[in-house]
This record gives sequence, structure tokens and C-alpha cells, in this order.
Amino acid sequence: MIARIWHGKTKIEDYETYTDFIIKTAIPDYSKTTGFIKLSFLRNIKNNEGHFTLITYWENLEVIKNFAGDDFEKAKYYPEDDDFLLEFEEKVEHFEVFA
Repeated sequence: MIARIWHGKTKIEDYETYTDFIIKTAIPDYSKTTGFIKLSFLRNIKNNEGHFTLITYWENLEVIKNFAGDDFEKAKYYPEDDDFLLEFEEKVEHFEVFA
């Protein structure tokens, strides 16, 4: 199993609205992808900014391409992210889950 980890941040005033967007749009998109196992979406407030960390779990690296495309290390963004995110990290991290 592979864990894919992404991070993003918003203005504090967009914290709840972005959370709602994630619940309504991103989570269903991940869930319908072949090879997806589960996810954990984490959030907190630091330095007056909303921080979001997404950990998704996949069967293997090949199935991640079903969601992210051939350049699977590139972060995937939604058009609506332009309205919320303060920066766009180019890459995500992948880890083999061994326990």
C-alpha cells in the first residue's frame, strides 16, 4: 500500500469554506477512483492560516495514476482551489505503508 501526502493552506477566513469544499468535492472524487483505499484529511490553524494535510492510501503506485495522471508525483488541484489556496505546492510525497 502507498500513502500519498499533500499539504495546502488558506486564509483563516476561508478555513471552514474550504473544509466544506473538500467534503463535497475532493473526497467523493478520490473515493470513486479505482485503487483508492481510504483517506485522512487533517486540518489545523497555525500562524493565523488554515493548514490542510491530506493522506490518501492506494493499492500501489500504478493505481495512483488513475487519479493523478502519469506524472503521479505532481499535485492535483481543482479549479476551485484558486479561490482558496495561498500557494500551490508542485509535488506530493509518497511512502510505502509497511505497518
